[in-house]
Amino acid sequence: MLEDGRPLAQSNAILMYLGEGTALVPPDAYDRARMAEWLFWEQYSHEPYVAVARFQRVYLGRAQTEVDPRLMQRGGAALDRLEDALEWRAWLVGAAMTLADIALVAYTRMAADGGFDLEGRPHVRRWIAAVETALGLETYA
Repeated sequence: MLEDGRPLAQSNAILMYLGEGTALVPPDAYDRARMAEWLFWEQYSHEPYVAVARFQRVYLGRAQTEVDPRLMQRGGAALDRLEDALEWRAWLVGAAMTLADIALVAYTRMAADGGFDLEGRPHVRRWIAAVETALGLETYA
């Protein structure tokens, strides 16, 4: 609920609302659109696999062999997409951290809990550390 009682659902919509007018939202229209692109991608191509695998392992207590291999393949592909995107840049969009980095770091930093290998993704690991530092978070892994 917002201060005035209006409801607002969906994590990335809430992030956009809270980030309005901050340095976490790029001033350039193209960069804002790229940020939104990553936010949509997070909900469609990352969270349904990386977070769901973690949920099944951590909260349902399933063994790795009990997790649907397609879930693992798609989660691995999502992490590979991040690795590729971060190979030549520090942040997902532009020269500074944006809401896209915040949205995507949440489950990415915990991906190993779901059975995903972050050791083979050095750019993702570097980026996680940078986001954790920028946000004042303790290192998860």
